[in-house]
This record gives sequence, structure tokens and C-alpha cells, in this order.
Amino acid sequence: MNWLWVIIVGLVLGTLARAIIPGRQRIPLWLTVVLGIVGSVLGNAVAGWFGVAHTRGIDWTRHVLQLLGAILVVFVGDMIWSAVRGRRRRHRI
Repeated sequence: MNWLWVIIVGLVLGTLARAIIPGRQRIPLWLTVVLGIVGSVLGNAVAGWFGVAHTRGIDWTRHVLQLLGAILVVFVGDMIWSAVRGRRRRHRI
């Protein structure tokens, strides 16, 4: 059941990150989920470094850091995806 939550969180954070980043992202949905998961892990690590990983109640700081991590990872992942996919298409023509 934990893997299901990881996938759901990755989907939600990846989708939110894509909505926040200006412009069109050309990454597929599966990559959005993977990058959202990576961003969530990155946000959790940063929250741990700041000492706010576990607080009473809702961990708003941790959730914001997870979203910021997802935005960063989706942004970089989209640039890499576009560069790799763009190179492949140029060589085929």
C-alpha cells in the first residue's frame, strides 16, 4: 500500500509542478510521476536538513519543500527530456 501512496504523491506533485512552471512541458505522464517522486524525496531531505521533517500537526513546511523540489526536478527533467528527444529527431531526418 505504501507504493500506491508514493505513486499518488508523485502524480499530484508532478502535476502541480507542471501547472506552476510557465510554458508547455513535453514530458510524458509516467515521467511526470517519476520526477514528482524524486522531487518529493528531495524535499523530504531538505526538510530533514532544516530540522522540520517531523512536526506536530500538518507539516506545511515539509509539503512546501516537497513541492519546490518537484518544481525544480520537473523543470530540469523537462529540459533534459527535450534535449534528448530533440537530438534523436534531428538525426532521423
